[in-house]
Amino acid sequence: MKKYLVTGLLIWIPLGITLWVLHLLVSTMDQTLLLLPESWQPERWLGFRIPGLGVILSLVVVFATGIFATNVIGQRLIDYWEGLLGRIPVVKSIYYSVKQVSDSLFSSQGVAFRKALLIQYPRPGAWTIAFLTGRPGGDVANYLQGEYVSVYVPTTPNPTSGFFLMLPKSDVVELNLSVDAALKYIVSMGVVAPGAKPVADDRRRGPGDRPEQARVA
Repeated sequence: MKKYLVTGLLIWIPLGITLWVLHLLVSTMDQTLLLLPESWQPERWLGFRIPGLGVILSLVVVFATGIFATNVIGQRLIDYWEGLLGRIPVVKSIYYSVKQVSDSLFSSQGVAFRKALLIQYPRPGAWTIAFLTGRPGGDVANYLQGEYVSVYVPTTPNPTSGFFLMLPKSDVVELNLSVDAALKYIVSMGVVAPGAKPVADDRRRGPGDRPEQARVA
């Protein structure tokens, strides 16, 4: 009975969590329908509610915004809008802080969260997975001797919280591992071992050997 119970839980728990997350996302995005005028509400002229219409509306709005922002007129309006927000004291701090983070994360030119790393944390000899977020800048860089990199160390099993560290570049090992595979490894608490990609130099290391330091570009 224990075997069958555990097997059933292994099937229903991932399915239940997946459905719960999808329901949460769809319910949240359906709230965008409230932005429409009352006469345009789908429930008014259909007579019933269709879950998921808000998701379609959100995707259309985001896609249309992207098209609008790539032309000359759209860029000028965005510059004007950002200049207007920049004159409001509190809003300016919040908006530009969020914009800097989002630009770093989602920009194709950015390096944030593009590489999975192996570092010694929280003490020498203990290894954990981290993600490259960039390089120290501003006045902080003036106090760091040598080459340093900025890394984010996520917690397990919730990777949305973690620690920000600045480490010497020589102490960082670049993994031949995708960010998605590294996240799965972290969230599963090491249960779901990632499959390493084939590399040209596949040298075997003994159990006590220290991982070879790889260059982080």
